[in-house]
Amino acid sequence: MTQDERVLEHLKKNGKISQKRAISLFGAYRLSAIIYRLRNAGWNISTTYKSGKNRFGDNVSWAEYKLEKGA
Repeated sequence: MTQDERVLEHLKKNGKISQKRAISLFGAYRLSAIIYRLRNAGWNISTTYKSGKNRFGDNVSWAEYKLEKGA
């Protein structure tokens, strides 16, 4: 099974994924590239930008990808 297939299955089961989760679960360091390929294959995946603080108290932001209904 490819990383693309693993990410797609995760999205189908859990609805959303972030880069940190993709690294943890699948060793996928280029989640944006995987999402790009899945979108080109016809999957309706939206992007939401989140923000918060890291463990050092610095402001950080990241993308969270969500498989939309009816995809």
